[in-house]
Parts: sequence; C-alpha cells; structure tokens
Amino acid sequence: MIRKFVAPDPGLARLRSAARAVLGIGLAATVSGTAGQSLTMAVAGGLAALLALFTVTDATVRGQALTTALLPAAGFPVLALAVLLHDRPLPRDLAFLAVVGVGVYARRWGPRGNALGIFAFMSFFLAQFLHAVPAQLPQLGAAVVLALLTSSAVRFGLWCYERRLPEPRPAPAPLGGRGLARPTTRQAVQATAASAIALAAGQALSDERWYWAVGTVWWIFVNTASRGETLIRGFRRVLGTAAGVVAGLGVAIPLHGDPVAAAALVALCVGGIFYVAAVSYGWMIFFVTVLVGVLYGTLGTVGPGLLALRLAETFAGAVGAALAVLLVLPVTTHATTDAWVRRALRCVHLCAVEAAGRLAGSPGADPAPRVAELEALLERVRVSVAPLVHPLSPLGHRKARARRVLALLDACAHEVRGLAAVAADPEGSRTDRLTVACARVAAAVQALIADGTTRAEPLRSPAHPPADEPALTHLHGLERALAELAEPLRGTRRPALAAR
Repeated sequence: MIRKFVAPDPGLARLRSAARAVLGIGLAATVSGTAGQSLTMAVAGGLAALLALFTVTDATVRGQALTTALLPAAGFPVLALAVLLHDRPLPRDLAFLAVVGVGVYARRWGPRGNALGIFAFMSFFLAQFLHAVPAQLPQLGAAVVLALLTSSAVRFGLWCYERRLPEPRPAPAPLGGRGLARPTTRQAVQATAASAIALAAGQALSDERWYWAVGTVWWIFVNTASRGETLIRGFRRVLGTAAGVVAGLGVAIPLHGDPVAAAALVALCVGGIFYVAAVSYGWMIFFVTVLVGVLYGTLGTVGPGLLALRLAETFAGAVGAALAVLLVLPVTTHATTDAWVRRALRCVHLCAVEAAGRLAGSPGADPAPRVAELEALLERVRVSVAPLVHPLSPLGHRKARARRVLALLDACAHEVRGLAAVAADPEGSRTDRLTVACARVAAAVQALIADGTTRAEPLRSPAHPPADEPALTHLHGLERALAELAEPLRGTRRPALAAR
C-alpha cells in the first residue's frame, strides 16, 4: 500500500490535479462563506465542487466543460426528489434504489454518462448526509451552482493545464453486447440488488446513517467490470475505511471544531484523494474517511461511536456488493479479461499495419494513435487481471499464467512502440520481407483470438531478421511474443460472455 502511495508521477500530472482540486474546492468554500451561506451550505458546495473536479474525465477540455454544464440537469431533480421524500422512508428508499440503477446504467454512454450518473447519485446521498428538508432546497441549489461556477472558473480558466499537454490517450469504449449481455446493464442490476441489501443492513445498524452502506456499494462498483474486480475493491474499501477511522480518532476528534486546523486538514485530505486516486483505491478511501470525520467534526457530530458506525456500515455495503456480484448475473474475471485481451491483440495487428503503410509512404498511415490506444487497452487488461495476481488470490496456477500473459503483452507493446518509432523515420522504406512479416503478424493475431469454432494453425517462432532492418527486427520480436502467448491464452480460453 505504501509503495502505491509513492508511485511515479510522470509529468507531475497527479500532483497538479491535486493542487488544482485544493484550489478549486477551497475557492468554492471561500466564495460560499463570502456570500453569507451557512456552514451546512458551504459543505454542500464543497462536495459539489469536489465531484465536478473528480468525476468529469472527458478526453478534451471542451467535452469536460459540456459535461460540467450538464451536472445540474442530472443532479437537481434528484436532489429535489430526495429532499421532498425526506420524511417518507419507503418511497425514499425505492427512489434511492432507482437512482442507483439508472446511474450505473448511464455508464454505457462513456465518461459523460458516468459523471452524470455519479453526480445524480451523490445528489441523493448529499440530501441524506445533510438531513436536508424542503425549506432548504433553494439554498442547496444555490450553493451547488455557486460551487460549480467557482470550481469551473479554476478548471477552465485560472488553471486549464490540459491545453498545454499532449492530446490525451483515447479511452477504450465499454465492452458491447445487448440486453443482459451488456456489462453496464448487468452492473446496473447488480448495483441495485447490492444497494437493497446494504440499505436493509444499514438501517438495521442506524436509522440516521444508513445511507453510508449504500454509498459504499456505489463507490465499490465505480470503474469495475467483473466480480473479481468488485471483490478486490470491496476488500480495499474496508481496509481503507478502517485505517481512516483510526486516523480520524487520532486527528479529527482532537480538533474540537477548530476552523483553521479543520480547513488545513480538509485541504490535505482533498489533495490526497486526487493525488492517489489513480494508483491506489485503498489510500483514496483512507483520505475520504478522514475527510468525512473532519466534516462531521465541523458540524459538531463527530465521535468514536460515529466513526465506528461508519466502519460497520462500510462492511455492510461491501458484503452487499460481494453477494450481488457472486449471485446476481455474475460477470467473471475470465470473460472480462478475455475480451480486453482480444481487443489489445487486434490493436497490435492494426499498429503493425499502420507502421507498414507509413514505411511504404502512405500519407494517411500513422501508427501513433494506435500505439496510444494499445497503451490504454493494456492498462485496462491490467485492471481486469488484477484479482488473479492479487497476493490473496488462492489460484496459484492461474496467477502464474496471468502474469505470463501480462509480461508478453508488455513485450508486444514494446515492439510496437519500436516499430512506430522506425516508421516515423522519413528514411524508412518498405521491402517484400516487411510485407510478409506483417502478414504473419496478422495471422498470429487471428490464431490467438480465434474462438473454439475456428481451427488455428500452430504458431511458430520466426527466424532472426537481418540486423540492418530495424522494422523487421521489431516485427519478428512481435511474432515471437505472439507465438509465446499461444500457450497461456489457449490454456485458459473457454466460451466467454464478452466474446460472444
């Protein structure tokens, strides 16, 4: 866990994101106070600013601005519904479950759907967190709008560093399918079922803080695609919350509502959330838990019993999520990983084709975008296979095979990057042997992604190419990696939901 906290930060991207978040959220809270809003409304505005900066991840600044502008349209109706159902438990609970299902289903529309779904869910959650009543609705709406405007001024005006960065890597689209074969549909059903379990367990633990268990379910399901990923996420959620509760007992409670110390600790927690989110879910939850403890402290309700209750509610939510992914329309780790590996292999082939075209002088051929796509796909493969290589995984043979697949896919990526660099050389030229090598790469990929109905020829390692032809050297290295992939992939392949 410590190793992930000090993970490399190329270009200081995570540090800049954390610093900008602290500035944006801090400025939103300051503007709220200057406008004469109450402490409760300032907390609401700060959470809205945090969500806008954290969840909006469109590939371009223009797309981010549009998604941010749409957040109120997704959040305000849900916020109003939650507030109006404040004293009607059964309709409120049913509405909350409906928001969970719709919010998760919205992920099928990519980063924008994901951000809008999260904001809608958290709007309902915010109403429970603040115990808001109908008379506070206008103030809540004003606080959220003011916070979004302030944080947007920082993100798109004062500190819009995306304009000075290279074009972001294209994010792979969600895996396809129809009906219940679509992963987002299955996740929507699973998340709703898990939330129902968590809601019942949470209310048995506390009539006032039951929504913590549902919140746990929601954030466990964010950015997961298989039961293995979800189970690992639940484990890390409980671990991070436990560590955060311990830290809260030692830090948040002794503050006794000191506004200066509380503001400094909130800034530290916000920065920590943004700095570690991309590399460690456990550390992120640690900072979230400490932040929640500080916020409750500023509202005058923090105490050892409250923090212990948060841990119990978190455990209830994690159990609900585990039961749902194991029993309700399960999506196996194998099925998900198999689909992502297939997409990565197809991308390897397309990279080779684009590089060959570039060497032949084709003006439209450019392997660079394909290389960026391959990097994104391989990152998704690593996330998908993480449950198999986790230290607690009892499946030793599958763990070894998964590590072998990852190593060989990384070797493919290395050769593809080298091939793209050679193709970028204006002195490069195409030979007949290059054409033949590209054809062999295509055949090797086709053999690897063939399903059980296709008879694939055995893959053979290629001969060593001439040292004076770097493009052929990389292509032959690619062939060798693909040939070695045959054994671990064919040894584990079986009919998979995602493949079908």
